[in-house]
Amino acid sequence: MKVGIAGIGLIGSSLARAYKQAGHEVFVHDIDTSIVQYSILAGVSNGTLDETTLPECELLLLAIHPTASEAYLRTAAPFLSKEALVIDCCGTKRAICEIGFALAKEYGFTYIGGHPMAGTQFSGFKNGRANMFEGASMVLVPPAHTGAQTLQRIKDVLAPCGFGHLSITTAENHDRIIAFTSQLAHVVSNAYVKSPTARDHHGFSAGSYQDLTRVAALNQNMWAQLFLENRDNLVQELDWLIGNLANVRDALAANDEARVRDLMAEGTALKREIDG
Repeated sequence: MKVGIAGIGLIGSSLARAYKQAGHEVFVHDIDTSIVQYSILAGVSNGTLDETTLPECELLLLAIHPTASEAYLRTAAPFLSKEALVIDCCGTKRAICEIGFALAKEYGFTYIGGHPMAGTQFSGFKNGRANMFEGASMVLVPPAHTGAQTLQRIKDVLAPCGFGHLSITTAENHDRIIAFTSQLAHVVSNAYVKSPTARDHHGFSAGSYQDLTRVAALNQNMWAQLFLENRDNLVQELDWLIGNLANVRDALAANDEARVRDLMAEGTALKREIDG
């Protein structure tokens, strides 16, 4: 299979490595052309993804920021084969899926929204690895009335990545849930380290600190775009969080031990219920 990958940062280079390791031909595109050339020399890809190789690709993966993915897909669409399968890997789904579905209808290829639920706090080509997605979940947003044959095809072409589970949903539901499971966590982690006390943590921090600050250092350009694209859902999650924090703050200020215990017990009970 010939695979095209637009964007070879952390996610894109991990995808490239996974498909190359599985014996497929991989062609890559990136605004940093030196990284493209390095990927070829390093054996991560076979060549450049361009107007010549795009029509040959059976699978095209978009591993760049949402607005960049939208722009790239508009440019690439006329060159894609009608047999091509296109899957984006963007962190929000409503805008890119609307454009992807429309272009697929216009040019005849198959488009599926996607979001691999894997990654690290590090970024860039050098941090990609072939086993990045092993056991991870891949969220898919297919067009309405997608048949079993197409879903099986998606499962087959994604097999080299080693995903442990494929979740099917709508773009709206994806963005609602991801605001809580991913975006809010990044906002909280980034805000947490802004405490003046953070500079004094050495020698006083352990697992709790490491867990809460793991994603504090982020790619501000990408995450600002993701936050704004999903601002309605993220603002709602922030409102709920701020309300819950205010409840604890007020109970502490009032020296209300019973209220503090009750609030902590509520969270403990919910965590156990959620985790089964």
